[in-house]
Amino acid sequence: MSRKYFGTDGIRGRVNQNHMTPDVAMRVGLAAGRVFKRGDHVHRVVIGKDTRRSGYMYEPALASGFVAAGMDVIMVGPMPTPAVAMLVKSLRADLGVMISASHNPHYDNGLKFFGPDGYKLSDQTEQEIEQLLESNCNDVLVDSTALGKASRLESARGRYVEFAKATVPAGVSLEGLKVVLDCANGAAYKVAPDVLWELGADVIAMGVNPNGFNINDGCGSTYPEAMCERVIAEKAHMGIALDGDADRLILCDENGKIVDGDQIMALIACNWSRRGILKGDGLVTTVMSNLGLERVLTEKNLRLERTQVGDRHVVERMRERGMNVGGEQSGHIVLSDFSTTGDGLVSALQVMTEIVQSGRPASEVCQQFEPVPQLLKSVRYNVDDPMTVPQVQDAINSAEAALAGTGRLVIRKSGTEPLFRVMAEGDDADLIEQYVSNICAEVEAAT
Repeated sequence: MSRKYFGTDGIRGRVNQNHMTPDVAMRVGLAAGRVFKRGDHVHRVVIGKDTRRSGYMYEPALASGFVAAGMDVIMVGPMPTPAVAMLVKSLRADLGVMISASHNPHYDNGLKFFGPDGYKLSDQTEQEIEQLLESNCNDVLVDSTALGKASRLESARGRYVEFAKATVPAGVSLEGLKVVLDCANGAAYKVAPDVLWELGADVIAMGVNPNGFNINDGCGSTYPEAMCERVIAEKAHMGIALDGDADRLILCDENGKIVDGDQIMALIACNWSRRGILKGDGLVTTVMSNLGLERVLTEKNLRLERTQVGDRHVVERMRERGMNVGGEQSGHIVLSDFSTTGDGLVSALQVMTEIVQSGRPASEVCQQFEPVPQLLKSVRYNVDDPMTVPQVQDAINSAEAALAGTGRLVIRKSGTEPLFRVMAEGDDADLIEQYVSNICAEVEAAT
């Protein structure tokens, strides 16, 4: 079945266009409510959101649909995506919905879904919702005596604050650690500073004045330069930049040097291995992670499992292999001992714990390996499939043969636009540039 509404991470699009209208949101509530009404108990859904102005539109629309389908609605207001996943399990709810477009600008928004186990929905469940959306949702409407009710959970913020603090080992204090925290004017603008301050850190907060339109605007993990500059100016020990819904992060050390998800995963995996709590003797990441990560894990007798791009693929592999550390180079880190999805704040706390316990600066703790030169380019195409063009395939085969044993080549098409993405990495940066440019040139020539 073709997917009209759901993409790689829920439903997302431009506000008030296509499938991101209030009408669709209400019908999504009706359809998802019908799918998740299983059994005779009182059914409940948790709805969270980030700070986009459009959230005020989608929240009541969704709630109306769920109430009309006979589900009780628990609204928690602006909260990180991982908080919604946590609250679904904590409150024994049947479903969770996060209204957010993550790191996108304010004019986009989206709906992320979590099942009763706190994990994102399967393809099959998404298809069930899609089928109902394409049908007459009036068939889902319940009798007036069976309507649900809507309420707000005032304790939601405090619940998440205590949850996040509990992920730090007992007895560990962040006292004496000066931290710049950029919340991207997003979902974590209140809870994240509270967590760090209550654990003892000296917090210099940025991106904590949302106005509905400034989410991710020149701030947060997508634009970490401001954080880096502030760390140097304030002589802070490190910086933390979250994205709009706080499910991923980018760090910087005391010198303002960026620390990406690969370094963070290496640090956590190696630290947990020493402590004897790493499961599966390694971690899961995507094909985009640096070869240097794979090499450092191999040196420590740990393994690296790669999946296609997308955090849901990472989580699926982690569950299959029984592993508790995974993520993406972009900073989407999943620590399944604590959470069912990426949690930028919890991941940052693991790094801060290592800095405090080791007594070493962030520049030493976070530099786990020397990254291998890596280059990613995207080129537009207007043929059905560039991979079927002989000249393109010859250029790919030539690069793969040259990199065999010393590097990697990753080719993939964008799932949302006609872009051909070419990534190569190896020890010789000049050769990497040559291989990537040759393939892109052949794609351009074919179009």
